[in-house]
Formats: sequence, C-alpha cells, structure tokens
Amino acid sequence: MIQYALSLFTSVILGFALGLERELTNKQAGLRTHIFVCLGSCVFTLLSIHGFPTFAIGDNVIVAQATGLRDTARIAAQIVTGIGFIGAGTVMKTGSSVHGLTTASTLWIAAAIGMACGTGNFDIALIGTALSIIVLIFIKWIERNFLEKRKISKKRLKLTLKCEQCSVNEVQNYIMEEFPYLNEIKKVDSDKEHDAKIVAVVRIKDKNPLQTAYRKCELFNGITSIAIQEVDE
Repeated sequence: MIQYALSLFTSVILGFALGLERELTNKQAGLRTHIFVCLGSCVFTLLSIHGFPTFAIGDNVIVAQATGLRDTARIAAQIVTGIGFIGAGTVMKTGSSVHGLTTASTLWIAAAIGMACGTGNFDIALIGTALSIIVLIFIKWIERNFLEKRKISKKRLKLTLKCEQCSVNEVQNYIMEEFPYLNEIKKVDSDKEHDAKIVAVVRIKDKNPLQTAYRKCELFNGITSIAIQEVDE
C-alpha cells in the first residue's frame, strides 16, 4: 500500500511540475490536464502490474499457476495509444500554421513519467521531468533570442487593394514587380470610374511575411485600403 501511494503521489507532483510551465504560458492543456494524464498513466500501470492474478480461467489454468507467467504490460501498453487522442485535441491548424504540438508532446511525456512512477522507476521519472522542464524553458529562450531572428517563413497570401485615382495597370505592374512569386491577379469591377480594386494571390518568403507584404503595398501612392489574408497552400 505504501509503495502504491508513493507512486501515485509522485506522479501528481511531477505532473504538476510539468503542467506548471504550460499553465504559465496560457496553453490549452495546463496543470490539471498534465496532472490527470500523469496520475492516470500511473494508475493504469499499477493495475496492469498488480491488478490481475497470476492465473487465467480456462484451459491454461494449470500452466499459468505453475509458471506464474502473465503479461503485465497489456494494459500499460494501451496508454501509448490512448494518449494520442488527448494530444490530438490540443493541436489546432490555422491557415498553414499549426499550434499545440509542444503541448501535445508534453502530455505524451507526462504519460511516460506516470508509467515510470507506476513501475517504481522514480529515478527515470525525476530525470525525465527535469529534462522536460529544461527543454520547455531553456530551449524556448534559445528560440526567441537566436533562432526566431534567423527564421524564414514562406506563406501564401491573398492581397486585396483599393486605390483611388489609380489605373488598374499601374497597380498590377507594381504588384508584379514587388511580388515575384505571383500566383494569381485579377481586377474587381468598381462602381467608380477611377477607382481600382485588385485581388492578387502571392507567395512571400520572409521573416515576417504579413508585415512585409503590408509594408510593400503601403508604399504605392494612392492606396486607400489594404486587406491581407493568409490562405492555404
């Protein structure tokens, strides 16, 4: 009983430690989710090891009783599959951007830590938790201070430009010069005789594609309205 309690309480503490960083950064899965994943994995692992007798009912009773053989990993093995469904719920796709993969990964490692607690491998659980927290905090600092400055993004954008006292050809030529990776461009009919409206789909590769596209459009004299929307590839 003491060993069970130690495993369960340790899983709660380590799940709390892992979920705290996610909670502080306002992610979809925070403290309670990580605690429950870690605790639940520990419970399932304990049940898998200790919850079933060493004999089976049926023709193999004598063999099982004599050898004591049983598959102690049968239930615990399903944790690896089951945690994927919870992790998938934290992943969201917006346009061509995907969010929540890191949180899904922390839920995955929380399940592994819970299983380590359930098997009594507290050294693995503690080291795994410590390394996970270091990765979440230290690697994020490296990404923000070094990698993001060099990161280049490639996005497909839909530009909608309105220009008073401009000709359609002038706006089209400007877009073609400034955005070499042009996929589509068309004129939208306007009620006003000297009011041009152009819709173009372009690909732009830059550190900040949206800001760069807006800045380029803004430089054209006479532009009265700029709308930029990210579209799927």
